[in-house]
Amino acid sequence: MQNDLIIAGFGGQGVLLIGKMLAYAGMADGKEVSWLPSYGPEMRGGTCNCTVVIADRPVGSPVVERPRVAMVMNLPSLEKYEGMVKPGGLLLVNTSLISRDVQRSDLRVVKVPANEIANRLGNPRAANMVALGAYLGATRAVSLAAVEGLVRETFAGKAKVIDSNLAALQEGYALGEREAADGKAVSQEVGA
Repeated sequence: MQNDLIIAGFGGQGVLLIGKMLAYAGMADGKEVSWLPSYGPEMRGGTCNCTVVIADRPVGSPVVERPRVAMVMNLPSLEKYEGMVKPGGLLLVNTSLISRDVQRSDLRVVKVPANEIANRLGNPRAANMVALGAYLGATRAVSLAAVEGLVRETFAGKAKVIDSNLAALQEGYALGEREAADGKAVSQEVGA
């Protein structure tokens, strides 16, 4: 089994952080992983993405040209990565910043108003955690418990940030589960 995805957005959205968390959670779950970040020269506002591969056997390459999943946090990322996702794959779309519909009909789509949920929960910077939770709820790629542990570790000493990020992660997870139950998303675990 191999789970692979590209997470993309603007710098400052926490794209690389949640990719790294997925990789560490995969290791905690006893999987083989790779995490490959890519970003422009700007610190905030520039483009960035990362590729994460989680597998039962050694990962041959961290480069994924046709991912099973793309998590896109802004419109430029949707425009760039929508066409790359394998047919039958999953496209997770941050509808807070992306107003257009997905144009492909051969993908499963999870629409996540990540920024709106994060704002409602009182932590606008937690939109990435909402999206990560939705991905986990829709795919079960790694355990929610492993990611929750990483949130506690990453934000150690900042109880308010821990609590709000966990709330965002859990709300996203519930949304992803609902989407999967409605048949809009399925596990991305595919024999490789």
